[in-house]
Amino acid sequence: MKMLWKKKKQGLRWHVIFPFLFSWLCHSVSGQIHYSINEELRKGSIVGNLAKDLALNIKELSNRKFRIVSRISEKYFSINLDNGNLYIADRIDREILCEAAADCVLTFDVVAENPLNVFSIKIDIQDINDNPPTFIHDTVRIEMSEYTSPGRRFVLQKAEDLDVGINSLISYRLSANEHFMLGEETGIDGSVFPELILEKSLDRETESKYELTLTAIDSGKPAQSGTTIIKVVVTDFNDNVPIFTQNFYKVSVKENIPVNSTILQVSASDEDEGVNAQITYSFSTMANNILQTFIINPENGEIKTRKLLDYEVTKNFEVSVQAKDGGGLAAHVKVLIEVIDENDNAPEISITSLSTPIAEDSMLGTVVALLEIRDQDSGENGEVQCLITDEVPFQAVSSASKFFKIITKSNLDRERISSYNITVQASDKGSPEMTSRIVIQLDVSDINDNAPVFEKLTYTAFVPENNAQGASIFSIQAKDMDRGDNAKVFYSISSKNKQETPLSNYISINPVTGVIYAQQSFDYEQHKEFNIQIIARDNGSPSLNGSTTLRISVVDQNDNSPVILYPSPEVDSSIFEMVPWTSEQGSLVSKVVAMDADSGHNAWLSYFLQSSEPSLFTIDQHTGEIRTLRVFQEKDTVKHGIVVLVKDNGIPSRSASVTFNIVVALNFQQVLPELNSQSGKIEPQSNLQFYLVISLALISFIFVLTVIIAVVTKCKDSKSNTSFGPLSTSLYPQIDPRFISQFNPGTLPLPYSYDVCVTLDPSEREFAFLKPQHNVPVDSLIDADDPGIVNESLQNSSPAENLISQVPFIVLFVFYYVFYWKHKPIFCNCIPYLSGSPII
Repeated sequence: MKMLWKKKKQGLRWHVIFPFLFSWLCHSVSGQIHYSINEELRKGSIVGNLAKDLALNIKELSNRKFRIVSRISEKYFSINLDNGNLYIADRIDREILCEAAADCVLTFDVVAENPLNVFSIKIDIQDINDNPPTFIHDTVRIEMSEYTSPGRRFVLQKAEDLDVGINSLISYRLSANEHFMLGEETGIDGSVFPELILEKSLDRETESKYELTLTAIDSGKPAQSGTTIIKVVVTDFNDNVPIFTQNFYKVSVKENIPVNSTILQVSASDEDEGVNAQITYSFSTMANNILQTFIINPENGEIKTRKLLDYEVTKNFEVSVQAKDGGGLAAHVKVLIEVIDENDNAPEISITSLSTPIAEDSMLGTVVALLEIRDQDSGENGEVQCLITDEVPFQAVSSASKFFKIITKSNLDRERISSYNITVQASDKGSPEMTSRIVIQLDVSDINDNAPVFEKLTYTAFVPENNAQGASIFSIQAKDMDRGDNAKVFYSISSKNKQETPLSNYISINPVTGVIYAQQSFDYEQHKEFNIQIIARDNGSPSLNGSTTLRISVVDQNDNSPVILYPSPEVDSSIFEMVPWTSEQGSLVSKVVAMDADSGHNAWLSYFLQSSEPSLFTIDQHTGEIRTLRVFQEKDTVKHGIVVLVKDNGIPSRSASVTFNIVVALNFQQVLPELNSQSGKIEPQSNLQFYLVISLALISFIFVLTVIIAVVTKCKDSKSNTSFGPLSTSLYPQIDPRFISQFNPGTLPLPYSYDVCVTLDPSEREFAFLKPQHNVPVDSLIDADDPGIVNESLQNSSPAENLISQVPFIVLFVFYYVFYWKHKPIFCNCIPYLSGSPII
């Protein structure tokens, strides 16, 4: 008690000297900042320099969001971020905050971020003597029997002081009189009750009533007092006061007890009879919280609840109950009501700090949120646990008392999930368990961790040749799973290629849209295909890239006309093709050989005869073979000029034409007049004619000699049929290989060369095709020493006839060998007529 008075005295001295400042400051052993202040300080008074006491840099308070985290304490205190001082923000009335509690403490938390720190602040509210002692009733009426013996004690109502400690210590003083004195009775709880003691016997006939003044004085500095009037009425004899069955009552009730429930019944008895034995019960208190919470039945002393109890508001009630008999005698008893906590409050979750968005490359254990969870219940009912109910890469861990951190527990991927709705569940340990939930929305910010990706590894674009320069030929797109600048894709063409000419001379690409343009017109016959590598690079830092291959196939267009290989355009137009007069219908006359530098449909060739009159000949549309349309008649013209048109299958179609001079005759002599009529054309071959005349005479002589020998040697005359054998002389001149290499292999299977020989025998209607050989001279195509060729023509003759028939052949072969290369075009056309017989 002496230390208490000393502490109170020191607090009062500071209060007098510094009415606007705090009284004293200390640090608790637990690490809390502990301040002590008087109640009723003026608004704006300094409690203490909180930043200095917490060793914080005042310049960083604003950036670290230094603040109070308490819904109650924020009303009474504030922090100045400029100097770190803690100020009084509103009037603090200890009696309102803590009522009659011995200790009045406000506890709150202070949070600073970056880095995150939580500090606990404890402030003791010291009482000052601002409340006078107060009696319940301004006037107290006491009836005393005149037969009351001196020394009788009458318990009076005590005065109540809302202050605590030394300020609530009350002493009583009774006004001066000759019959009564003041005494005190100390209860089991230490409270002092004034007693009116009769010192001198009363005489109703002398004086029937007395009026006394009872003064209650507290021990504060300065002291305050309150008074009540005691009216003593001298009545008839009533010598027994009510007596309670217990010296005090104590009961425990649950806070969820229904309204109007009976929690306790007090009972008192009086040995008097009649009116003096009729007891009336009442509360002997003026505390509003008791009068508003409980009600007592005046007849039977039954105490009931007037409203719901709340453990979180008041844990204990101390009620003074009075039992008064009909004669005015009263007894008092203490009733202690203890409220038992029930789990009727769910945890309350509040977000203290939230970091959103969070980078998707955040390390494991990164704090994304700080939660404060409070439960107003006590004991296990107030112990909370926190967890995350969703399948998310986060977990809740305890940070400090009532605080939980939400941290990452696995890697994040914005491309898979760009935001999370984190359901945080807080539950207490009561029975039944109370649970509350809150949903935290957290966004994930992007980093450049995805390279652009093309839909295909290889693309193919078909571009028709002869395209316009600068035309768009293809569009390509790559997708980047990132977003923002990290998803912006720029396109380029890789400069690495094995071609001599840079790809940039042929192809360009729009770096933003991915549209590909042709830098020049393509020629299918020069470049059929390009393979380019396209790079897609994003705008992230560092930049990521992906690639794909684009194959550009040049589509052939019909931009090349057919080229006729046979008959060669270089050969003189005076060359003739001779057809035997006896040729049957459909006999092969000749064949047009052509090719087209284009490919595919554009290289498919068709052959047509151009003639305004009915012709004796027809041509196969696909092979170019010219055949007789019918058997020749005497009225038919001997000489025919046929124009063959070769057309390709392109759109539009292209064509070329060639003229054939065809002579229908049995032998060469029949066509000499026709040939002589063109002497102007044959004149350049005069030297050749000289040798041909000599050869003709020699061959005629050998022929006559052969006939004579054959007639002599045979037993029977055999009539020889006049026929023409197949013409073995090659009808085609050699083709320059440089010219052939310019054509597509699809038209003629190169390096094949065709040896097309026109046969005059209707039974021999086929072309002879040589096997593919490279750089084989034409004169080597006929082997004079090949017995197969001779035997094939003489297979129906006798040995003598075969020997004789070879003589003109040898002569003709020598002649052919000598003059073939010099006069090949003329020789190929004239030799059948000069021989007079088929050459095998």
